[in-house]
Amino acid sequence: MPPRSDEPRRDPTGSRRGPSRGGRATDPRTGEPGGGGISDARAYTPRGRTIRESSDERAGREERAGQRRNPRANRSGDPFRPALQVLDGGRAGATRTGRRETSPAGRTGVVRTVQARPPVDEEDELPAPRRRSGGRVPRPPARPAARRPSRKPKRPPKLAEPRRRLRLGTVLVLALFATIGIRLVFLQAADTPAYAGGGVSGRLIRVDLPAPRGAIVDQHGEPLAHSVEARYVYADPTQVEDRDAAARLLSPLLGVPVSELADKMKRRGGSQFQYLARGVDIAKAKQVEALNLAGIGVHRDERREVPGGDLAANLVGFVSQDMDGLEGLEARYDDLLQGKDGRRVYEAGQGDLDAPIPGGFSQTTPAKPGSSLVLTIDRDLQFQVQQVLGRQMARTRGSVGAAVVLDVKTGDVLAQASYPTYNAAAPGPSKPTEREDAATSFVVDPGSVHKAITFGAALQEGVITPDTTMPVANTITKGDVPFTDTHPAHGQRMSLAGMLAYSSNVGTIQVADLLGRDRLIDYQKRFGLGQPTREGMPGEASGRLLPADQWSGSSEGSVPIGHSVDATPLQMAAAYAAIANDGTYVQPHLIKEVISGEDGRRTPAPAPVTRSVLSPQNAAALRTMLEAVTTVPDATGVAAAVPGYRVAGKTGTGLRYVDGRQQPGEVGSFIGMAPAEKPRYVVAVFVWSPGGGGGEVAAPAFREMMGFTLRHYRVPPSGGKAPKFEVFPR
Repeated sequence: MPPRSDEPRRDPTGSRRGPSRGGRATDPRTGEPGGGGISDARAYTPRGRTIRESSDERAGREERAGQRRNPRANRSGDPFRPALQVLDGGRAGATRTGRRETSPAGRTGVVRTVQARPPVDEEDELPAPRRRSGGRVPRPPARPAARRPSRKPKRPPKLAEPRRRLRLGTVLVLALFATIGIRLVFLQAADTPAYAGGGVSGRLIRVDLPAPRGAIVDQHGEPLAHSVEARYVYADPTQVEDRDAAARLLSPLLGVPVSELADKMKRRGGSQFQYLARGVDIAKAKQVEALNLAGIGVHRDERREVPGGDLAANLVGFVSQDMDGLEGLEARYDDLLQGKDGRRVYEAGQGDLDAPIPGGFSQTTPAKPGSSLVLTIDRDLQFQVQQVLGRQMARTRGSVGAAVVLDVKTGDVLAQASYPTYNAAAPGPSKPTEREDAATSFVVDPGSVHKAITFGAALQEGVITPDTTMPVANTITKGDVPFTDTHPAHGQRMSLAGMLAYSSNVGTIQVADLLGRDRLIDYQKRFGLGQPTREGMPGEASGRLLPADQWSGSSEGSVPIGHSVDATPLQMAAAYAAIANDGTYVQPHLIKEVISGEDGRRTPAPAPVTRSVLSPQNAAALRTMLEAVTTVPDATGVAAAVPGYRVAGKTGTGLRYVDGRQQPGEVGSFIGMAPAEKPRYVVAVFVWSPGGGGGEVAAPAFREMMGFTLRHYRVPPSGGKAPKFEVFPR
């Protein structure tokens, strides 16, 4: 039933409207004005415009553009229409908002209003309204539409070009493969040696081949110091599980206290190595390995053995645990004694295959053992000299002694002893003063033993003859300093032999006055004073001579009798050896030859320096005068006489200076040669005693040492007796 005209109307949006103007009713089916009387009724779209108005406006635009298209054909022919529909939420962007229906009777129906849709583009086309066959419905009067802001949809994005992507991907893939190919070429062609070498280096095992240190032997090849193979025991503190238990097991084998071993095995930072013992016997090392203690290892080592202990210790010296020479000949000839370690490098497998690879890389550089030193020292004679010196020195306290035995013809040092001494096999507890070689470092005023040089120079210069005599007063003054004799002559005429026998200071000064200071200094140098002998010991003292321009008035009296002169026992022994060797000075030396550690080739030491100091006649005359010292009754050197042999020598009493300061006590000495008629050996003994009495020790010590030397080398006794000497000839 049609609605009443006075009822409110509802528009498609649901709002209620009042009755239509003019009292016209609408068709309840179509919503259009009923009958021909309502042809001017208007139906509004949500935009406020009729479908016809919208269609007419679009049609006008199309006509002006000269393009009339079928809306349906347009939708189906536009390839981008589906995409636009997707962007528009799945609806066509140009969906018609309404249409006109024509009844079968040709009546033109009322325009139907539709529900509001999203805004569409003004340029979108809408289909023209259909007309009924019955005639054209008159358009209602135009009504201005409300202007609303245009809400155009975003322009769809431009789709990517697939072919462009394909080309770019192809280029990138080809570039990657080209880079890999070039790198492979370099790896297999240019870099092959480097990578192959790097691989081999990771499989190489390097084993050091230690070179044994050369030995030091005496002139007969008897070892004074040599190296033996040993082992060292070490600990890795990071791997030791129970250090106290390990220390208790190792202590009896290594001879090290338990507490000391436990302390060494303490963890200190990241240290993974700590020596527990060095120079362990191989048998003991095997017992340590048998314990199989975690963190405890054994490795090859070298131990220096000194068979004689203190035998020639002050000469030989000692080495560190790393086989570096520290003192004595070990330090002086360290470069020669040390060998050059070798190395074995071979290719081995990894893990369980840790063994040399057959046919793999293998290279061995053999070790070069150190050379050995052959000394001029006679081991047996050295032992005996040390024993005699030790016994005699025991009679004094706090004393220092030195003894030297020289071969007259060759200059070989057959024995060189020092007191005190030490054990070179265990030098730790010793003092530095005990390790000094007194023969080369003990600087003294030689005293009266220097008088032989004064008399020899006077003989050689011809200012005296063996038969010269002269009156000798009890005192002579030089520079306000009086010089006296222990055996006063009371002005009597004395022979030269008598002056030496009684060690006359006054007579010697009178002879030196005839010689003059310049010639005396010249002969001091010829006899080897004031410069080191270069025997071979490190740190040898050179002594000192007083230059002529520094002599004072008292020097005229002190220098001729051995004062104001600094010399070592070895220097004075070499000077007496020149007198014994018919006036020819021969440089004393300790090294006889060097034995190569590689091929055993023997290289003799350089020939010693020699020079003529006295003529053979003057040297023989001086030796004869020196025999009076051991043969004249009450002479100063009677205690040095050796039964069966003629002995020529001289006693001395001097002073000791340390850093320029005179030390208390005195230095007693005796230097002599035997057999006097044809000397073979020279023995020098120096003893410094703070309480005095050195002279009482030196002469007896000389007698024992010279007697053993002559018997040891089987020197026949003298065929005759010493001549008779007149001290105070008439």
